Amino acid sequence: MGPISFYNRFEFFWYCGLDIMMETVPPTPTAEERKVVQEFGDLLEASKNLFNGLRDLPQYGQRQWQPYFARTFETYTKLWKFQQENRLVLDSVYGLKRWQIGEIASKIGQLYYHYYLRTSEANYLNEAYHFYSAIRTRNYYKNAHKEESCSDLLLKKHRYYARFIVVCLLLDYKQDVYNLVMDFSKQVEEQKQHLENNGQEWTQVVSEIKAFLDAEPVEVLKAETYQKCDLSMRLCSGILPPPEKGVQAHVTLGDAIIVGNSPSQLKFSELTIDMFRMIQVLERKPVSPKDSQKNDKTIPTNENGKTQLKRDNPHKYLLYRPTFYQLFTFVSTAVKELPPGQALLLYISAHGTKPNRPQDPGGYEYGGVITNDRKDEGNVLTKPSPKKTSTLIKNMHCIHPGDLIPFTRKPLLIIIDSDNSRSFAEMPNYFGQPFICLMSPEELPAAMKDNFENGRLLTLFLYSPVFAFMQVCGVNQTSDRVYETCSQVVHKALDESQRAYLRSRILDHGYLQIFGDDFLRLILLRFVFCFCVLRLHRAFKDDSYYPSSHPELPTEDFVGNPAINKAIVDMADVLGVRTLFLDADGR
Repeated sequence: MGPISFYNRFEFFWYCGLDIMMETVPPTPTAEERKVVQEFGDLLEASKNLFNGLRDLPQYGQRQWQPYFARTFETYTKLWKFQQENRLVLDSVYGLKRWQIGEIASKIGQLYYHYYLRTSEANYLNEAYHFYSAIRTRNYYKNAHKEESCSDLLLKKHRYYARFIVVCLLLDYKQDVYNLVMDFSKQVEEQKQHLENNGQEWTQVVSEIKAFLDAEPVEVLKAETYQKCDLSMRLCSGILPPPEKGVQAHVTLGDAIIVGNSPSQLKFSELTIDMFRMIQVLERKPVSPKDSQKNDKTIPTNENGKTQLKRDNPHKYLLYRPTFYQLFTFVSTAVKELPPGQALLLYISAHGTKPNRPQDPGGYEYGGVITNDRKDEGNVLTKPSPKKTSTLIKNMHCIHPGDLIPFTRKPLLIIIDSDNSRSFAEMPNYFGQPFICLMSPEELPAAMKDNFENGRLLTLFLYSPVFAFMQVCGVNQTSDRVYETCSQVVHKALDESQRAYLRSRILDHGYLQIFGDDFLRLILLRFVFCFCVLRLHRAFKDDSYYPSSHPELPTEDFVGNPAINKAIVDMADVLGVRTLFLDADGR
């Protein structure tokens, strides 16, 4: 049994006014009332135990968690229905308080959010949104600061706000986010005397989310009202050119592992700005909450009651600053569970590290990328002298190309956005499976380096080619009309890039094997757009300023493609930055 839409199935009684607290002194409870209270207490305890048990489930793997989640949802279904049907008795006899109802609803919202993380289906975010929104509308935590255990309740309340903000961010409900942050900031300030260290931790959380909201490199305003536009970067009709006839999905994207470790980059709730952007690259645009109410998104089951998932999106693992061992476990498990004909995408945004001296070959001689800055002191057997420390002690959580070679036994696409990305340029393909590695520029012009904390450039091109183009041109504000015009030009450039992929006579066959998958094709097309834009931009004058790929893309088919270059020049004309680019013929 999978999660059902509580919002639809039981039609929250909070709209019926049955949650108004009884103020009269209750008489001695009857046996039937005591039975109701006892059953509610048992359900409440069982639900808490199951919810706490979710922390013990392994985050990796797709086969172990489903039965446990089904039991947890079933218990919360009973608990929620029971407290609705017996609200008067629970109010008068049990002394049920509004914050307790809010806590149950908050945990159901968390369940849906975690189910989204497990399945990558964004429609489950809508279910979480329903519960979180209703909690705020009904003010279930309004008087939390007046309760006896106010510090604990305020902690729950602030965590609820943080989770609600994350859900709204992932759903692209920017106006909701702005309203929540304003409300959240006000409450943290007003109630900080009840919090540990005067709420300094929560003040920092508010600062992080405000900075996160300001990270978009371009502000798009409505031409008539000059209000900010809410734009969705998820995959939807009109963003990706339709596949040409004859293009088959030999390999589809099954799982994606998104890794972020950039200490100086903006983050919120263990999501760096690069991770947040890649999440949206790998998801289709979800239906609105109203549509999701009409179409109850339940998990279908077969005759044996076993869950059958048919995903609209590839499953994603989100790893913020993982250790080497954590990342190795996640990658190996994902590769092991990949069905035939499916590929794994590994995305890493992290600082690189290069060796101080030549090392033995085998995928380790060029250094790698650091996924966690922590040093493991227990791994040094003898204490080296200070002079030798830098050469003998290496970061234990540096991912080298050689670490990933065993996983090329299955179709694999690697994206490395790092200042040492080209250490992955020579990864061998021993097993004949489709294997592609896309690598970011290792350096950027001086003016571009200041934008690093707001996200890396290659990731921005994969997320929004229009925003990335404007950023490299120094355009930070535009109208919705200009944005739409630029989007049409980008679509034309992607269409030309698709033709170049399909008509190239020297392109590695691995590209064509994964070209039938919508997400993988979108990434490949946007990578080519990035490649061509930077090649034509006058400020990018060195090979280290350009992205690269392995196997290498044939330059004559892409950078030398006059149709792609003309689209880029046309876009520069639209923005009035034509002088920043070479001519369409590369001169």
